[in-house]
Amino acid sequence: MLTALHIENFALIDQIDLRLEAGLNVLTGETGAGKSIILDALDAVLGGKASQRLVRSGSTKALVEAVFELPPDLYPWLATQNLPTVEGPLTLRRELTLSKTSVRSRSFLNGNPVTKLQLEGLRQRLVEITAQGQTVQLGSPDLQREWLDGFGGESVLQQRQQVAVAYGAATQAKQKLTARRQADQERRDQLDLLQLHQRELDQASLDDPQELDHLLQEQQRLNHSVELQQNSYQAYQILYETETGAGACADLLGQAEGILVDMERYDQEITPILALVSEALTQVEEAGRAINAYGASVEADPERLEQVEERIRTLKGLVRKYGRPLPELMAYRDQVQQSLAELSGEGESIADLEAQLARCQAALDAACATLSQLRRDVAQDLEIRLIHELKPLAMDRVQFKVDLRPVGPTATGADAIQFMFSPNPGEPLQPLAETASGGEMSRFLLALKACFSQVDPVGTLVFDEIDVGVSGRVAQAIAEKLYHLGRQHQVLCVTHQPMVAAMADAHFRVGKQVVDSGAVEPSRSQRRQQAQARSKPAAPADADPSEAIRTVVRVAPLSLVERREELAQLAGGETHQESLSFAEALLSQANTIRKTF
Repeated sequence: MLTALHIENFALIDQIDLRLEAGLNVLTGETGAGKSIILDALDAVLGGKASQRLVRSGSTKALVEAVFELPPDLYPWLATQNLPTVEGPLTLRRELTLSKTSVRSRSFLNGNPVTKLQLEGLRQRLVEITAQGQTVQLGSPDLQREWLDGFGGESVLQQRQQVAVAYGAATQAKQKLTARRQADQERRDQLDLLQLHQRELDQASLDDPQELDHLLQEQQRLNHSVELQQNSYQAYQILYETETGAGACADLLGQAEGILVDMERYDQEITPILALVSEALTQVEEAGRAINAYGASVEADPERLEQVEERIRTLKGLVRKYGRPLPELMAYRDQVQQSLAELSGEGESIADLEAQLARCQAALDAACATLSQLRRDVAQDLEIRLIHELKPLAMDRVQFKVDLRPVGPTATGADAIQFMFSPNPGEPLQPLAETASGGEMSRFLLALKACFSQVDPVGTLVFDEIDVGVSGRVAQAIAEKLYHLGRQHQVLCVTHQPMVAAMADAHFRVGKQVVDSGAVEPSRSQRRQQAQARSKPAAPADADPSEAIRTVVRVAPLSLVERREELAQLAGGETHQESLSFAEALLSQANTIRKTF
């Protein structure tokens, strides 16, 4: 049950402290007085959408606090959600802080931060808000399905969860089969292509990643064998043995070595030089013999050259075709072999997947059939209870039926659900949205909520002008229904109907006032800011005095005398005394009716 609501700098509200009671609480006031702003604040503290317009003009921060008394059975649920569980009341607080381009929001439970998901779960167990315009949604088949299943309780909701799981499995099996069928031809095509690549690469006998480089070098040697022979012979003559009159390099070094040997006998400093010349002579002689052997080995081999060039053409063709250098081409060949092994594996055949889909579809059909039967049973119960709830609302001859038609299985079952309605005897049943007037829609929604109150654990029901579009006897019937709901739940109702307001356990007047903001009682946060400001130098007094004039929303609990005045104001009348008499009669009638509950 909601026991207190504290609001600061929210829309037109500068500061409000509202203490609510058990039973039926009503908010009245002129149109535009700000009644819905209070419900907006309650919605916000319960996790509703935040926007910049919710922060009062001239402020940078809005605050809403709601205090609830919890039933004992809610504490175990708090523990399962990792929410703080303390004895006593539960306090929800939401802070909205403006930035230049957006609004930042933080929520707390008994001073501890809570996530949006945790807040949504808590809201479902604390407060249900029926806002203006919701009667328009009554014609939605999706919403009607949700209401029917919610009325059915845990058994229906659990079965619907089983349907959702079965539908997910069947959908996955169908997608898997479809993908396999689509991929089967592609797989065969890919197998043919990979097998072709495998044969081609295997035939190429790729063993050495550097083979192409080696072949190119051998090709150069074979193409220039004659030049290599001639040049090696010429180098041999220069180094070791010459046929011309000039001395070879080895001969000249030998002569130099002999001279240095003679010099060494007289000066030992020549010894290192002699060692260098002797080493050079040895290397030149070795180089001469090596180049002579190389020249002897070089032969023209046209047949080998043709083989090398053919191999080079083969390797270059593969490199060009596959767009990879030879080392990567060899790695691709290994990859082809692995891919062929995977694609050639049996895996799940199409027949296996078809059988799996058939099993999943059968399980889905069975789950949907069970859910449909549960819904038919619940629909009969809802029809009886709803007609029972509508009769006191001046709809004693109404007809109502939940039409269930079979459709293809979905995640929510295999039923198309339509609420059929006829408010007038002799008229056929038609879809609710097509036949019910605005007033009938309001009564229907209230009766529906009354039906749910017997299975809904939520503590506080909020109605924003549920009685719009009705008057007279119907308004009285709605007032009694709201009062009756207040015996099972706490009810907070915004109304313009004096008959509804007269039945209230607690009555609050909401109105707007134009005030001098400098004379307004500062809020908690404002008092903190003022205390900080006292320690700073005063700002120049150049502000426009007209900016201190602000419009604010005020809420006041009404005494018995004030209730008469408010009811008279709501009722109107040719004279004020006539309105007061009517208000007195309403309060007396309300007292009499209360004794019957």
